[in-house]
Amino acid sequence: MANCPNVLTTGTCPDASCEYEHTILTCEPCQFVFVTNEALQVHLSSDKHRRRVAGSSFASHCRICAVNITGGEKAWTQHIEGRRHLENASIQGVPADVDPQVPSDTATGSYCNFCDIVVPRRFWTVHVASSKHKSRETFSTYKVALEEAAMDKHDIVVEGQLDFDFVDIDVARAGKHHIVAIKTSVPASKCALVDMKLASMQGSRPAFSGFSVNLQGNSRSITARYPVIIFVTFKQAHFGRYEDRLELTLEDTQLKRRFLIARTLRAIVGNKTEHEALRPRAPYVPRTRSKPKRILNVVDGPPPPALTAVRYVVSLPQAKIPAFLETALAGSGSTSRLSSHIKKVFMPASLHSGTHGSFFKNLLWIEEYKMEQDIERYDIPNATLTKYNDYYYLGVPGLAEKRPSVLVGDQILVQEVGAAEGRWFEGHVHVLRQAEVGLRFHTTFVRNPAGKHFHVRFKLNRIPVRRQHQAMNSAFTEDRVLFPRVSHLPGGPCRRPSRLGLKLCNPLIASNPPQLQAVSSIVSLPRGSPPFVVFGPPGTGKTITIVEAIQQVLSANPNARVLACAPSNSAADIIATRLASTLTRHELFRFYAPSRFKDQVPDALRNYTFILSDGHFSVPPMNRLQSFRVIVVTCVSASFAMNFGMTRGHFTHIFVDEAGQATEPETFISIKTMADQNTNVVLSGDPKQLGPIIRSPIARELGLETSYLERLMNSEAYDRRTSYGKSVVKLVNNYRSHKAILEFPNKKFYDGELQPCAQRSVTDAYLDSQYLPSKKFPIVFHAVYGKDDREASSPSFFNIDEILVVKSYIQKLKEDRKRRTADDDIGVIAPYHAQCLKLRNSLRSVADGVKVGSVEEFQGQERKVIIVSTVRSSKEFVEYDLRHTLGFVANPRRFNVAVTRAQALLIIVGDPQVLSLDPLWRSFLNYIYLNGGWTGPDITWDPNVPVDENGKYDEVIRRDAQLDMNEFARRMEDITMAELDEDVDANVDRPWRDVE
Repeated sequence: MANCPNVLTTGTCPDASCEYEHTILTCEPCQFVFVTNEALQVHLSSDKHRRRVAGSSFASHCRICAVNITGGEKAWTQHIEGRRHLENASIQGVPADVDPQVPSDTATGSYCNFCDIVVPRRFWTVHVASSKHKSRETFSTYKVALEEAAMDKHDIVVEGQLDFDFVDIDVARAGKHHIVAIKTSVPASKCALVDMKLASMQGSRPAFSGFSVNLQGNSRSITARYPVIIFVTFKQAHFGRYEDRLELTLEDTQLKRRFLIARTLRAIVGNKTEHEALRPRAPYVPRTRSKPKRILNVVDGPPPPALTAVRYVVSLPQAKIPAFLETALAGSGSTSRLSSHIKKVFMPASLHSGTHGSFFKNLLWIEEYKMEQDIERYDIPNATLTKYNDYYYLGVPGLAEKRPSVLVGDQILVQEVGAAEGRWFEGHVHVLRQAEVGLRFHTTFVRNPAGKHFHVRFKLNRIPVRRQHQAMNSAFTEDRVLFPRVSHLPGGPCRRPSRLGLKLCNPLIASNPPQLQAVSSIVSLPRGSPPFVVFGPPGTGKTITIVEAIQQVLSANPNARVLACAPSNSAADIIATRLASTLTRHELFRFYAPSRFKDQVPDALRNYTFILSDGHFSVPPMNRLQSFRVIVVTCVSASFAMNFGMTRGHFTHIFVDEAGQATEPETFISIKTMADQNTNVVLSGDPKQLGPIIRSPIARELGLETSYLERLMNSEAYDRRTSYGKSVVKLVNNYRSHKAILEFPNKKFYDGELQPCAQRSVTDAYLDSQYLPSKKFPIVFHAVYGKDDREASSPSFFNIDEILVVKSYIQKLKEDRKRRTADDDIGVIAPYHAQCLKLRNSLRSVADGVKVGSVEEFQGQERKVIIVSTVRSSKEFVEYDLRHTLGFVANPRRFNVAVTRAQALLIIVGDPQVLSLDPLWRSFLNYIYLNGGWTGPDITWDPNVPVDENGKYDEVIRRDAQLDMNEFARRMEDITMAELDEDVDANVDRPWRDVE
């Protein structure tokens, strides 16, 4: 039979429809042989294989050795340092350090000048037919045409300043004019201006760039004495960066030949001084991962007293990452390939109660490996220390922003520059300040650090990870908690609130049927029930519901004991503060880690804590600890109960608020260490909002980003149509936002079930205001064509143009005497850390109290006014391709949280051409535009066209850009051909010239 046309030659082809004969599993392009079909399929989907088939081995030519060197800069360096190259250079008597040259064709490979790669000859046909090659070929043609168009030609010169540079907004609104002169210095020249067009005004949907062109007078003839004068006007009412192309079609009237001259028009609307103040401090240079200095032995330092403030009777496991797994994670390859390998080799074949622990232990190790890598970014190579009393103080850039996050008790390794390699001193953090930490070292450490420099390495605090491993090692494997089924649910109809006769602590719950049902269901749960979920969309009062449920459980059962957890201290403090209104300090205990400072604790909770004489938070004696009816902790700190010696089953109920933000191992610290067969578990949260923050893409792909709450909500036992009131209740009354702000996320994420119930005195505060293009619609999309920048070694993006627009809105809000807006009423959300830093600096003189932060920092919060800066404005040709990068703006949950924080006014500042590439954002922009909330440059697509939810709009943009390039190149070609296009009958009477 014939050979398989696939890249395989023989074996079992992964294409089920293949009818060809095979004998072995081989990938011809890569010259790899595979034992199993599964391994081959993984390889065929890998980036390495695709690059190989496309011919993407980037190469340079060595004229000394007469060979092409593939593999990029690293391979070139290895080649010129190699023995053979050095010998050839010596024989030829030339320096060995030569610059790489353009590759040349060889016997085995052909050089593609469009793609700048060497392609194996047998794959040349495949390569030139690939979409990437065709795209680069098109761009190259376009680039040549553009360069040709930009040149003065046929004795015609186009003079004039067409880069308007910075234009103040008031000047831009009035209009700024530049004069362009089309001249010739040749007396006998006879040329005329045939046409002048702007590129933005061509195509099916013209876009307004702000530029316009007008001819002075009526004459279009260009002579040595009289040039043609054109007025180029820039008029724009909005901040941002604007660009266009002026195309001048001219004709040599004597020769009857036409030609084209093009010029790029540019302008930046904004204040030059403000732009200069925010511009990158240094050009962006990607940071390369250097090989970390070896650590052979560490001299221990004295730990702070906080580490011994709680006398634990159970020690945490070390839980070091297995060597084989660490080796696998250190391997090269794409995320998908590494994930596939790790899943096959290390992960259990299926997830069930018996494999739950081992499954998540591996994910924890994978995440820890990435966290260790990420924390290396903050290492300081040439630091200085100052000594005061027993402490050595180290300045840590970014400490205030928790980049890196450092707590009392953390370990930082220090080595003096020039000291014996491999020997480091461990410094425990004893003092934590705004921008520096106070360390203590062993007595043999440098006594006087003045004038000395040190290598500093930050180490990951493994205690949270070890607590999760401890939980995963637990013998608690009850299916009704880990993998609840419909059969675990109580039979019959759910208990209705009217039958319980609850005496509510919060009387407002009585008027909210879903909240009342949730409380009633939780109170009436039989012992040992499956977990109960309170599904709380934004602003629906899920924490209020949980607090009421805890109070009612205590009221209904005098023997009830509750462990209440939340992923963060701030969320746990909210629960404890609300419970403190009805519980005494003998009934409620708020446990804090000993490393926490008193000033970080709300005053209202001080009496609900236990503090040692040295000022550290701790735990009271066991008999007192067991007497509390409610203990409130963070999810990670919940392990204190087991480690302090409390017995399993002591708590009748375990509540986890904001459970969607915690990883499954975090949530299970409390459950697996303290629950028994009778313990009831209650979770509250919203799986449609942000989940836990996971750093490792491999851990994300393998499931660590899916919270326990989300996993349950995706199971049959939590289908609200059949299990409402038994295992789940969805809260639907929104007490936060104006109905227009709520409408879009309500339809997209919550099936349109949310009901606007907020106070109109709050939600209507900005209606009819100067900020709204549509006076009854409190959402604004302010279109800004800006530029995203990076600086120094930081990969984080910022956008100066958007910063200035955000600042102008806040200035107007602060200066508005009709509608008083305090700093605390405004929140600014930006998805990039660099943008947050620049915004804070820019707002310092305007409104220093305005909170600026990431989406994560705003989850669970609300403000009267929310301004979102989306940052990205990447619209440039990169490697002959138009790539638009949304970063993590294009994340449905991130979007949902960002747009549901506002109570009365939501302002989005961003580049619509970039945002519209994402179907969700495109739908939202259409919603705003059709309701009159748009300001700035007009929309560039038809907002009435239904959005394809699975549409790849980036491909549409690329295709349109390619059509534009083809069209421009075609026009240039048509005009050039027109130079030769004479009357077809003109030569009929001319004799033929004899040609020997």
